[in-house]
Amino acid sequence: MTNLPIGRRLVAAAALTGASIFSAPSVAAQRGGGRGSGPMAEASQLDVEGKTAQARVIFQAIIDSAADPAAKANAQRAMAMSHAFDADCANTLKYEQMVIDYWKSREQAEPQNAFYQEGEMADEGARVCIDAGDLNAAEQWYRKGYELGTMEPQPRTHPASLWDFRLAHALARIAARRGDKAEAERQIAAARRALDGDSAMAAQQERFFPYLVGYVALYTGDLATAEAEFGKMLAMRGNQNDPFMTCLLGMTYEKMGQQARADELYKKAYGLATAHNPPAAFVRPFVRRKLGPGAG
Repeated sequence: MTNLPIGRRLVAAAALTGASIFSAPSVAAQRGGGRGSGPMAEASQLDVEGKTAQARVIFQAIIDSAADPAAKANAQRAMAMSHAFDADCANTLKYEQMVIDYWKSREQAEPQNAFYQEGEMADEGARVCIDAGDLNAAEQWYRKGYELGTMEPQPRTHPASLWDFRLAHALARIAARRGDKAEAERQIAAARRALDGDSAMAAQQERFFPYLVGYVALYTGDLATAEAEFGKMLAMRGNQNDPFMTCLLGMTYEKMGQQARADELYKKAYGLATAHNPPAAFVRPFVRRKLGPGAG
């Protein structure tokens, strides 16, 4: 892996460690996410601070001056996330498609990784759209992610069960947002079957199941179940510092009329949301709207 260009090295590493689209950082975050130095990190930090127009000037300059297609795709993915901080589903998808097109050019050279990354990018765009409330676009792109990801040829490095789980997880959340509790429960059952049918995949993805059950409960009005499942979720290894999951529990307490507990969790989520990725892109603007510009 050490001979790969840095952009390909990072995404390959994410795949090998079983990173999930539910929480995986963007390439910009992996290359700094506001914590490092250089134009990419500077622009990423501007997005986190809510200065998205300024950030996009820098990202566009990086795109225009990219040394090779991999570097250009890296910057385009960062631009997609910049639009996510404005809940701009359409422009996020525009730039995610550019990244998918890059990975299509890599199908001959590295077919397993290329198809996996195409599915990842589609799912990442879909995640932004569901958080932005564009449920039709979210469903379309989650299905697109499934189609692309399952095109990975043999010998597969990512099981089909992973994509089965992700699609059921997504369709359950979308159904809950549409108020279709029966369909959401059918998709929860499908997600459970996918986990139970592949213990190796489940070892990486099980921690996202309470998130699913709690999310559906939250959006279908079962606040007691949402509170219990989100509490279970945040106690699981890998979830404790997830800003979106923390925010979901805060949303639950707000709906329960427990504003002080909600605000405490919103502040915590805001402090955790420092990466340049979908969770932070939702949490930062959401908490600013709830608590004001000085949320942090």
